[in-house]
This record gives sequence, structure tokens and C-alpha cells, in this order.
Amino acid sequence: MKKKLLLIICLIGTLVSCKKALDEQPQGVIASDQLNTPVNIEKMVVAAYASLGNENLHTSNSLWPWGSMRSGDAYKGGDGVGDNSEWNDYETFVTNQNTNGLTDQMWAQIYNNIARANNALLRLDNVAGADFPLKTSRQGEMKFLRGNYYFMAKILWNLVPYIDENVPTSDYIKISNTTLSSDQLWDKIAADFRSAANVLPAKQADAGRPNKYTALAYLAKTLLYQAYKQDDNHNMTGIDQAKLNQVVSLCDSVINFSGYALAPDFGDNFLEATENGPESVFAIQYSKNDGTQFGRIDMGHSLTYPMNPEYGCCWQHIPSQDLVNNFKTDANGLPLFSGYNNTDATKVADFLNQTFDPRLDHTVGIPGHPFKYVPTFVYQTSWARAPAIYGFFTSMKDDAAANDPSFQKIPPFMSSSKNWELIRFADVLLWKAEALIELNRPNEALPLINMVRQRGGNSTARLKQADGSFISNYKVGVYQPGVNCIWTQDYARQALRRERRLEFAMEGNRFFDLVRWGIADTYLNSYFASESTKRTYLKTAKFTKGRDEYLPIPLNQINYSKGLYKQNPGF
Repeated sequence: MKKKLLLIICLIGTLVSCKKALDEQPQGVIASDQLNTPVNIEKMVVAAYASLGNENLHTSNSLWPWGSMRSGDAYKGGDGVGDNSEWNDYETFVTNQNTNGLTDQMWAQIYNNIARANNALLRLDNVAGADFPLKTSRQGEMKFLRGNYYFMAKILWNLVPYIDENVPTSDYIKISNTTLSSDQLWDKIAADFRSAANVLPAKQADAGRPNKYTALAYLAKTLLYQAYKQDDNHNMTGIDQAKLNQVVSLCDSVINFSGYALAPDFGDNFLEATENGPESVFAIQYSKNDGTQFGRIDMGHSLTYPMNPEYGCCWQHIPSQDLVNNFKTDANGLPLFSGYNNTDATKVADFLNQTFDPRLDHTVGIPGHPFKYVPTFVYQTSWARAPAIYGFFTSMKDDAAANDPSFQKIPPFMSSSKNWELIRFADVLLWKAEALIELNRPNEALPLINMVRQRGGNSTARLKQADGSFISNYKVGVYQPGVNCIWTQDYARQALRRERRLEFAMEGNRFFDLVRWGIADTYLNSYFASESTKRTYLKTAKFTKGRDEYLPIPLNQINYSKGLYKQNPGF
């Protein structure tokens, strides 16, 4: 009886509380039309920028789980294949399904980011320029951001629903992912970057805002991807020469007029102390000590740190043995286009008895080598979490040194506030070189590849032991036709593709390069055949041509659309 009486009293109290809450004016709530003031519109713009850092542990805007881990550059890592098993499904391909929860999370994250850009654009469209003098520039910035997110969606899923600021929310459900063809979707993305370039200033006071040349660079990237034509089964059917010529012209504008340049040292691109340097075309701006609990830090790489006491979790995104071997050089200091996998470089002596590209020690944590440029902070085999499965290496570009001011622990995870580059000037040089080679103008591509190569070869100042000796035996040469190579179109293509791998290893680009070039199936199945002799969990891995070039459309999204969205081939 007492229990019943107590229950009745609680219910009455709840009803009274609810009635009181309903009668009171809600605090902290604002009507949509009240946001349409210059001050509040500027806040909506900032919110759209904030989406660049709206990542969680599994949805990195660097795209490493989809661009590095599926490319032969990296293993999943962690405690074994069951640790974040959704990533293992990505890496091995055969078990990847439309029910993969991380695929659905990434879809939702990208479309939430698009929604923020669209919301800001809708409000900008309806404010007078006289009331908001920055209107035109902010419109360009928002179109740039929207283009960035749609580009990400395009390379992940191929065909996706396209929604801009003019589509009412009630109509979202009516737009299929097949409303636009692949070419039409590329055109929409290109239009955003083109529109942004037309209105953005050549320079921005804030380092994190795109400028005219940032937009032109992204337009060049978009047209380069679009130039490689694919049929409905993802077969590469040809290359659009007209678009390649546009890529060359756009890259020329960035190279000649933007003021961007290669950083003096390759490592400058992966440190907070040298961020927003000459090579930074567009980067996610992270922060700490900014009034929030942990800061606006890079959660997308928070699982990549090794297992030593200074860090402690979680050793994901592990460089493959194939990637490490790729940094070997021949007697002329050129890459080994064949035979690089005849022996594995694993021990300290291996890196002294052979010659290597210095970018290896900017990219990979190797037992016995200083970690993140701290001579007394030497990487140990004990820092690896599951070496019997994944070997002993660890990723390094993603991480910050434990004594670096940017480092931040978020127990049990950790990360940093250093920026993450989405476009570097080296990208622009190599995009132009790629377009020139496919236009059968390899001689014009030669100096561009050599510029990137020479900078990498010169980037040794940070790569020393405590006694001042170099960590590895470095030797890098540039291509000299008639002296150390025969510079044909085919050879130049090999050189360009290897240079992109060495320069951007572990940065989330590689898989999308392989798909664009139409070689993902042959390359990855050859990699699996070789690498599975060292990493037995890869014995069942297989890339299926015509299916695995893109992720499946998440089942949750197909259900949300009531079957309007069409699934990608093979899933």
C-alpha cells in the first residue's frame, strides 16, 4: 500500500512538473527567422566550418579508413581483426556489407555537414548585401565547403542524392541517388568550386578560410577525377582530354599566382609549429585551450597512437610491410619499380644496409628509430599492440609527440590540435604532372615530379639519432632522362604514380587514386597475394572488380528513402 501511495505521489509530481514546463517560455530556443540577421548568419557560417572537425573515432574527415586502409598502404591494426571489425571488413573487402554501421555513420556525418553549408547559404541568399558586406565572400566559402563534402561522398559512394539550399526539407525524401548521372554529379561539384573561385579573394585574413586559389585547386582535382570516365560497372573507359587540359590550366593558375610553394622540409606539413605554412592550400584547423573541455582536437586520428605509457591507445592505421618496402631506392636513388618486395625491411640494420627515401621516416614509426622527431623518444617493439597479426610499425603523420604542445589526452584516447592538410601544394604539382602525362606530354611533367622528389630527398634535418647520425641510409635521385632512365609516357606514368604513393602515404588518398586509374582490382589482388604470406589474416581478402570500387549505399539510408535509393552494383 505504501509503495502504491508513493507511486501516486510521484506521478502527481511528474504531471505538475510537466504542466509547469509546458507553461514556461523555453530558454535557449530561437525561431528560424530570428537567425536571419548578419550577426547570426555569420554564426551559421562558423557552424558550417565547425563541421570540418565534427568527426568521431570512426569517421575521420581525412578519409584514412577508406583511402589508406583499403589501398595496401595500411592495415587496420588494433587488438586483432575483431577490434573495430567494421574496418576489417573494409580492409579485406569480402565481408563488407550494406549493414556496416560505420558506413552509415559516415553518410550521416557528410550529409549533416552539407546541411550546415546549405542552411548558411539559404540565409545568405536572403540577406541584403548592404546589410551584410561579406555576403558574397561567405557564399563562396559555403559553396566551397559544400563542394568538399559532396566530393567526399562522390568518391566514397559514386552516386548520391544531390541536395542544395533551394530544396525544401520536406522534399529530401523525393530525391534519389540516381537522379543525377555520375557526370552530372561531378558537374554540380565543379560548379560549386567554380562559383567559389569567382567570388573569393586571392588572400584571406583567416588561415582556415578558402581563397580563390584554394577553390581553383579543388576544381582542378574535381576535373581530374571526372576526366577518368567510368561505365555503370566502374570500368575505366577512357580519359577526357579536354578536361585534362583544363586541369593543367587551373594548376598553372595556382602554381603561378597563389603564392603557395613546397615547404622547405617535408615534415613541416605534419607539425603544429609549422602549420599553415607555404604548402597548406586547405587544412582542417584544430585547436586546444580554446575554452572547451578538451579543445577542438583531431578526433579522427585519436585511435592511431601506439601503446607505450606516454600514449596508451589504440594502435590503429598501421603501415603495411609493402608500403615500407616501397620507400627503398636503387643505386641512382630512384624508386624500385620491381623487386622492392624481394626482402622485407624490418630491423634497424635493414634500414642502414639499403638505401631509402627520407619520407619513410616522416611517415612510419619503426622500432629503434626516434618517434616524431624526438631523438630520445625511440619507438620500441613493445609499443605495438598485436605484432603477431600486424607487425611492429606504426603510423606517424597522424600523431604528435608526447611532449608536443599540441598533444592532448582524452582518456582512454588521445589526439592533438595540429592541423590536418586536405590539399597540399605538392598535390597541385602532381595533379598537373598526371594530366600532362595522360596528354602525352611527359617531358613537361618531368620537372614537376622532380620538384616533389627533390624536396623529399632534402628533408633529412629532423631524421637523426641522439648522436647526430641519420636514422636510415638515405639516397634520393631525380629523374634524368638518358642518364638514369628512359622517360617515355609509360615510364613517366609509373614515376608519377609511385611519387604520389611516397608523398601522400597514410594521408587517405591512395585507394581513390587506384580507382580513378582503373587499376584497383589488379593492384590490390596482387598486393593481397604477396602481403598475405606475411599477414595471414589477408589470405581471404579479395577485391571484386565492378563492386568494391565504391562502398555500398547503407541499408539504413535505403530504408529511410523507402527504397528510392538504388544500391551500388554487387551489394
